[in-house]
Amino acid sequence: MDRTKDIINKISQVTGRFSAYEIFADWVRCMAISISNASDLFYNAVWKNREAEYLKTMQKYESEEQEAFGEMTAFLVETLCCGLRDVMGDIYMALDQGSKQAGQFFTPYHVSQLTAQIAAENAVDGKCQVHEPSCGSGGMIIAVADTLRQQGHNYQRIMRVVAQDLDWRCVYMCYVQLSLLGIKATVVQGDTLCNPYTQGYPPERVLHTPARKGMLL
Repeated sequence: MDRTKDIINKISQVTGRFSAYEIFADWVRCMAISISNASDLFYNAVWKNREAEYLKTMQKYESEEQEAFGEMTAFLVETLCCGLRDVMGDIYMALDQGSKQAGQFFTPYHVSQLTAQIAAENAVDGKCQVHEPSCGSGGMIIAVADTLRQQGHNYQRIMRVVAQDLDWRCVYMCYVQLSLLGIKATVVQGDTLCNPYTQGYPPERVLHTPARKGMLL
């Protein structure tokens, strides 16, 4: 079942002390940190800093509002289980979170699907390498996964993704969706042109999906 509208309604119900913009950003941040920290084996400085950021964020909200965050996450999982699509991007744009000043215009998913059909042709020897320099919420990557699925491939096995974006909200949105879809990905915060991801990148700006962490063990 598509629960996108339910998520948007929940955000509206929580608004009052905080704007929809802040609530959405906090929810996405806390989801990303929860997924990352729950799948880490070592509680190093990065883990501790992220845990502190999570607690600081959640302390802003009353218990009922915190419960709403949990319900929104459940709605997101339920929606992604119905089919591959850029759910977070849809929510982001429905809340009018796009920024002309920042040049944030999320690609409609059907356009992403068309582009993905070309990218999926690069799958060689049962592998598909995807490098997304301006990942947004991960719509283009999800479209590639969907195309591979339609072609009979197991995208969870053959895809390897590096996604980067300057905006932390986009990093978190992309990370959450790729994690929930079981895609092996490294999602990075930074300017791709000036500071592209390489080995040795500052670890506090790098998030590995649980499926990717399984490869690193």
